[in-house]
Amino acid sequence: MLAEDSVLLREGLVWVLGSAGVEVVAAVSDAEGLLRAVDDHEPDLVVTDVRMPPTHTDEGLRAALLLRHRRPKLPILVLSQYVEERYATRLLSTVTTGIGYLLKDRVADVAEFLDSLRRVAAGGTALDPEVVAQLLVRRHSDPLDLLTRREHEVLALIAEGRSNAGIAEALVVSESAVGKHINNIFAKLGLSGAEKDHRRVLAVLRFLKI
Repeated sequence: MLAEDSVLLREGLVWVLGSAGVEVVAAVSDAEGLLRAVDDHEPDLVVTDVRMPPTHTDEGLRAALLLRHRRPKLPILVLSQYVEERYATRLLSTVTTGIGYLLKDRVADVAEFLDSLRRVAAGGTALDPEVVAQLLVRRHSDPLDLLTRREHEVLALIAEGRSNAGIAEALVVSESAVGKHINNIFAKLGLSGAEKDHRRVLAVLRFLKI
């Protein structure tokens, strides 16, 4: 399910997704159309712009938040023209499984965009690196200060939604090394008792202070 008011971008996304074997059950231009279409089609994933008619402020985001309230397990990927810290924070304050927030520039890298799309659809997260960096600018001293530089790098990549294999590739280290760093992160943040997947979500929330 796709919601984007720009005709060119909307049709471009429909073509890109179709070429990759992803069925777009509906493509709409405003938030009201998005809400109606989700009820009609019950999609596996929603991709929506933040700013849509009539005010072009946060209609798309508000629709995404409403959909998450109505359907907590519905994966949603939000696209934004710029880094909107307050919007990212509002979105990530909801249930954090199956959530993505990417800048529209990322769509140009089709392979990366499709990877993010599939990750969110599978219940993971996909956060734009620039969004993560923006959210971290104002973070101050807390238990995160116990983390080493490498552990901070690993946690930042977890926040982007990377798998252990993806983190290993990005940092040019072994997956076993990544696993050790992640275990250290969990221990330092006091998350050793939580379930494995749940710990990743909690660690990201601590990291972004949401």
